This record gives sequence, structure tokens and C-alpha cells, in this order.
Amino acid sequence: MNISRFKGTGVALITPFRSDGSIDFSALKRMVNYQIENGTNYLVALGTTSESPTLTFDERQAVLDYIIEVNNKRLPLVVGCGSNNTRELVEMARNFDKPGVDALLSVAPYYNKPNQEGLFLHYKALANTTLLPIILYNVPGRTASNIDAQTTIKLANEFKNIIGIKEASGNLAQAMQLIKNKPKNFLVLSGDDATALPLIALGFDGVISVVANAFPAIYSELIRLSIKGDFEKARELHYRIINIIDSLFEEGNPAGVKAYLSCNGLIENNLRLPLVPVSKALMTKIKDYNSKL
Repeated sequence: MNISRFKGTGVALITPFRSDGSIDFSALKRMVNYQIENGTNYLVALGTTSESPTLTFDERQAVLDYIIEVNNKRLPLVVGCGSNNTRELVEMARNFDKPGVDALLSVAPYYNKPNQEGLFLHYKALANTTLLPIILYNVPGRTASNIDAQTTIKLANEFKNIIGIKEASGNLAQAMQLIKNKPKNFLVLSGDDATALPLIALGFDGVISVVANAFPAIYSELIRLSIKGDFEKARELHYRIINIIDSLFEEGNPAGVKAYLSCNGLIENNLRLPLVPVSKALMTKIKDYNSKL
């Protein structure tokens, strides 16, 4: 299994909406091509940044099918496939296992707060359902449950199609235990744009990024330089873009990145409730940062 396809920069694609709330497929095509033309290593569809909780089942299928069509296998494609209902997750995985999909990204069960045994059995069920590579996604700030390093490593050792984890716990001690004890061919990816550089210095293999939606060229280069070990040049780009990254999350994701994308004419600045566009004050700051990059 060629896991190197998922090293570097993956972009967690937004879902563009029109003012009436419908999906803007022409803007979605623009976004996919923008990534391909500007150095992103792979695409991630239907993640948190896509506002997937607000998409119906049919809309998710339509978005995925359209991205597959537009991408036309030019970049590897990872699809978000997560639920706090294991039976639903298994069915979702079957629906997403189609030509043009290269891997699944599966967020830890949210809200119902399973223990480590529950998390292990949840992912065991997924791994036994599909032959697609699976990237775990640990983001306790959203799920209220943490996949600890021991559970991740146990899953990595027992299931060949569990190939990596998007680690967004913010816990450096846990991150270092993952790097120290993981199998050789297991990816550890940052789930946080601002800390990707130092995490790569610790041994991470790349990032699944939000900021790359709006600035794929500069951010992909930052990650490439970091993986190469050229931290002097990588730091220059890091500090050039750090204020932008911070502003992206000031009022939540993807409101911030959609504001930047709208400033650059790539999409309309629309979100689905309960999410709303950024405030006027933050938009003023975003326009200022954008003009200076």
C-alpha cells in the first residue's frame, strides 16, 4: 500500500454555497482545480470544514461524486467518513467505497464519549468493512473523546488498512508517544495548521489543512520545506502566514477560510446555519491580512 500519497499537504475542502443555501457546484469545481494547480498533495472531501453536518445524505453523495468527476484521479482523494453510530459508519463506508476514492478519514465518535475499548471496536468494525485505507481522526476539542496513543498503535498494528492518524489533540506528549511507538509504515498527520511545522520537526508526515483552501501554494511549500528539513526557509513562510492562520479560527471554522476565499473571488461568503459568516470587525482584519500577503 503506497501511503506516501498521503504525506505532505492535504486540503480539507470547503463546500461553497449560493445565497439561497444551495450548493455552488461551479465554485466547487473552481476550488478543486485551484488546489490541483497550486501544489496541494491530496484532497479531503466531506470533512468538518465542508460543513458536512449540514449536508443531507444525498448532498454528500452529490458533492463526492462531483469532486471525483472534476478531480479525475489527478490527486489522491480522501473522504470524511465518521459517525458516533458504528452501524451507520459501516453503511457510510460501503456507500463511499467507489472508483476515485483513495482513502477514508474517520473522526472519532462524538458526543457519546466511548472509552478506549469502545473506540478500538468502533474502528475494528470499520476496518473489517472496507479494503480502503483508513486514516483515523483524533480531535477531542470537537468530539469530547481522545484516541490515546496506545489505542492508535494497537489499531495500527492489528489492521493493515488503518494507515495513519490525523492528530489534533494538541497534546505534545501524546504526539511524541505516537511517533516513538508507531509502526514504520504508519502516518501521523497534523490536524492543526499553526503547529504543523513544529510537529513535523518531531516526526509528523504532513498536515490536513484548512488554510490551504485559500493559500495552497504558500502553505504547501511551507510543509514541503519542513518535511525536507529546511526549517530556516519554512519558518519564514510560517511567520509570514501565522496571523492569517490565527484569524481563520478566531470565530470558528470554516467561517474564517470562507471569508478569505470570498475576498479572493473564489466563492460567495455563505455558510449554513448554525454557522454564520465572520463579523464585520474580523472581516476588516481578514481583508487587511489578505492584502499584505
